[in-house]
Amino acid sequence: MTMSDENFSYTPAQLKALELLAGNARNVMLFGGSRSGKTFLLCCALVIRALRAPGSRHAVIRRYANTVRTSIGSDTLPKVLKHRFNGAVEYEYRKTDSVFTFGNGAEIWLIGLDDDTRADKILGKEFVTLYFNECSELDYSSVQTAITRLAQNAPPLLPKALFDCNPPGKKHWTYRVFIEKLDPADHTALPNPDNYAAMRINPLDNAVNLPPGYIENTLAGLPRRQRERFLEGKFLDEVEGALWKRSMIDPYRVCNIPELQRIVIGVDPAVTSNSESDHTGIVAAALGCDGDYYVLADRSCRGTPLEWAKQVVNLYYELHADRVAGEVNNGGDLIEALLRKVDPDISYRPVRASRGKLVRAEPVAALYEKGRVHHAGEFPLLEEEMISFSPGNSKNSPDRMDALVWALTELADSGQRFILA
Repeated sequence: MTMSDENFSYTPAQLKALELLAGNARNVMLFGGSRSGKTFLLCCALVIRALRAPGSRHAVIRRYANTVRTSIGSDTLPKVLKHRFNGAVEYEYRKTDSVFTFGNGAEIWLIGLDDDTRADKILGKEFVTLYFNECSELDYSSVQTAITRLAQNAPPLLPKALFDCNPPGKKHWTYRVFIEKLDPADHTALPNPDNYAAMRINPLDNAVNLPPGYIENTLAGLPRRQRERFLEGKFLDEVEGALWKRSMIDPYRVCNIPELQRIVIGVDPAVTSNSESDHTGIVAAALGCDGDYYVLADRSCRGTPLEWAKQVVNLYYELHADRVAGEVNNGGDLIEALLRKVDPDISYRPVRASRGKLVRAEPVAALYEKGRVHHAGEFPLLEEEMISFSPGNSKNSPDRMDALVWALTELADSGQRFILA
């Protein structure tokens, strides 16, 4: 089998990243801005490894199964095989199993950690490469559990864990591990720091493959923090004056939740549904029998109205929720109509933003300050929005945060105690 680069060439930064990926470090992370080519490059590296070792097994892991199937299985990997390898690689993609099988017997599996049964079944196998795509969305414990399956003997390959992300805040485990070389749990030095390598790669490094104006207009026109993250690829400091601090979230995080009295899903719908649209915020929260509040899930997504409506209804039944609270300032009756189209029987209440975002958010932030809201696990993207929201300075739309506020406010309005002295 012959591979050809006739219609493809790496940029200088991508060649440097490939050198890093081929080095001795067992854990390698590429981080940086939006559309910098990180995912394409790592998929290239994954295919190269698969072709080097007949019968080897590799996996792409993401938080949600439908996302990894759509973004990797139906988009990036087929593009890699077409453009980087000029269509010369023999392979089969079985959608029912979400696995790419190559002519030499090597496999690339696609895994979503939200599909517990399937994830457990797949991760019962041994792998020589695990690629954690958009790893800022994953909690560290899930990553560590998956890495225990990095145990396949597939010469000449060394077992490797690969990562990519748009960098979140400096309190996130990705910064702790790959930049500070510290254990995220106790902040002690990693025992083998040379096994953790990272490289920043940004949109400017991939400019030749981007549409005209994407960098200069789309990314450069973002608010400062989003520009630093998505254009400059920086890990972010906490925002001065923000309503939420990490110290209001991390110490009260829980693994186990008590018996729950009521579960509400807050929805903050996006006005449009194109690739540059806001996300639709979809966050579930609950009131515990102990009187405290528990954040259970963040299923925010970018998609068509029908797609996010299905996401809401699926979460409603998954959690056995009591109500959906949807913000109707932009969508009006259309939101309820969409949800009823998917399922006519869900309990729904429209909520309207008659007060400013700050006024709505302050009582919820006060609950966090008192230690009465607990995140059941980690929600990196939601938490980044929360700690980035500074009254008067936040021009972006914090969709996940808004959905969280709607859910907790609805729980308060149900007649339960909200803020105690």
